[in-house]
Amino acid sequence: MRLKSELYKTEQLQLCDKIIEILQLDDSRSTTLYELDTNKKKQKKILDLIPDIRKYFSFTLIIGASEPEKVKRPWLSIIRCITKLKYEMVHGDYVLKKDNEKIRTKRYVFLVKS
Repeated sequence: MRLKSELYKTEQLQLCDKIIEILQLDDSRSTTLYELDTNKKKQKKILDLIPDIRKYFSFTLIIGASEPEKVKRPWLSIIRCITKLKYEMVHGDYVLKKDNEKIRTKRYVFLVKS
């Protein structure tokens, strides 16, 4: 039996591109956890991809797709696992100023793999 990574290579890359498009990364190809936590539309769009993920990926290791109800942020699990195909996801602490209030969060930068 052939692996899904061989059978559905183009579909997997298309899903990766779709997730990056949903994230609407800034000029430095990054986003923050705070933005992802507060933007319910992006979360829903990513979670709506679960049937496609189950079809085109071996999803047992993608907890957000296999058991989304058991994870606090299933959409983040999906982002991490699917974007691995084309990007390296680097994260670090980040302080965001909003309404004269400092918000401590994580910043995720997506570096294209060579």
